[in-house]
Amino acid sequence: MKKVKNRWLIAASAVGIHLSIGSVYAWSVFTTPLVEQLGWNLKETQFSFSLAIFCLGISAAFLGHFLEKKGPKISGLLTAIFFGIGMAGSGLAVHLGSIYLLYLCYGLLGGIGLGLGYITPVATLIKWFPDKPGLATGMAVMGFGFAALISSPLIVYL
Repeated sequence: MKKVKNRWLIAASAVGIHLSIGSVYAWSVFTTPLVEQLGWNLKETQFSFSLAIFCLGISAAFLGHFLEKKGPKISGLLTAIFFGIGMAGSGLAVHLGSIYLLYLCYGLLGGIGLGLGYITPVATLIKWFPDKPGLATGMAVMGFGFAALISSPLIVYL
């Protein structure tokens, strides 16, 4: 007898991934401290977020084929690598006071991780919930939207 995975556990995992990467929408809590402590202007700091969202869209559009070819495990691993390096590199950029390193790490690398991380759970859930595709995609997008609600107060506290 073949063991079947619980599709609701897959859904919970997808929501968890989107809760993690959706923290990008909490960027606004960083802008004032970056402006005040590093002397960057608001336009410079906001460009990091704009670049990340741009890279999210571009990478989601162009890496869909990669996801279909390699599958969600490899795609999820690359999501973690790109997003993780992007976040860690952003910390280094702030420590060094380098706006251009912030653009590279948060905007480019983090943005690529965001795009791949956005499409991986959505595509996976659609396959696990062929009878309820709207519910499946809605759960994933809910996680992405909820992330700012959860991560903003946590980031401020930390």
